[in-house]
Amino acid sequence: MNVDFSLILVIAVFVTGTIWLLDKFIINRSKKPDQIKDGKQTAIGSVWSMLAEFSRFLFPVVFIVLFLRGFIAEPFRIPSGSMLPTLEIGDFILVNKFSYGVRLPAWNKKVIDIGSPKRGDVIVFRYPEDPSIDYIKRVVGVPGDKVAYYDKVLYINDKPMLQGKETVYRPGYDYIVRKSENLGGVVHDILDNKMYPARDFVITVPEHRYFVMGDNRDNSRDSRVWGFVPDENLIGHAMIVWFNWELGDWPRWTRIGTLID
Repeated sequence: MNVDFSLILVIAVFVTGTIWLLDKFIINRSKKPDQIKDGKQTAIGSVWSMLAEFSRFLFPVVFIVLFLRGFIAEPFRIPSGSMLPTLEIGDFILVNKFSYGVRLPAWNKKVIDIGSPKRGDVIVFRYPEDPSIDYIKRVVGVPGDKVAYYDKVLYINDKPMLQGKETVYRPGYDYIVRKSENLGGVVHDILDNKMYPARDFVITVPEHRYFVMGDNRDNSRDSRVWGFVPDENLIGHAMIVWFNWELGDWPRWTRIGTLID
């Protein structure tokens, strides 16, 4: 079950804010002066007072968290290897929430248009087939682009994206190689599994849609399988790895501070 933490924060802000405002501007003003002075109150009044005091303390806390998480930056954890070698399993990353427009928390409705994803951007988005799940991939095609894939070489508008020299990714796995790819000026590394055949295709990206792929090209469920990412599904631009920890293993301290290119 996927929990929408943003929705929980929105509800918490609404509930605590409502209770605090009711107590401050209605309940307290309706009390008689002698009740306030003597501190006389019923059992229900006592419970309400505790609830109001708790809300007064909690409201600014959840409001600040909602603002930072909803409009500035949001943390995510990488659960799979589809973005290897750029992102490793267990990476905790920060995502810039305003790179592609200011959006309402929980509803993800864009209210201020700031910018759009560019080729090479690593983006977090709501999975088109199940918006309750967040995905992370690299943008390889923007609206209007002709995207082609021949013999595991990416072509954008009929121009090949140059690849660098191949090196074995891990000892003992000679069939998995690592190489660089120049995606329109964004140079990043990808993985190629020589045991997997090429899955050639040609496609044109429609308006307000994006074509995305994982850097682990032969082990990624991406736009080649389920299609384009709609603009309304965008969450933000992945910026930096701030921690790494996988259950049953030690934290990989060298990952901290890794910029996501």
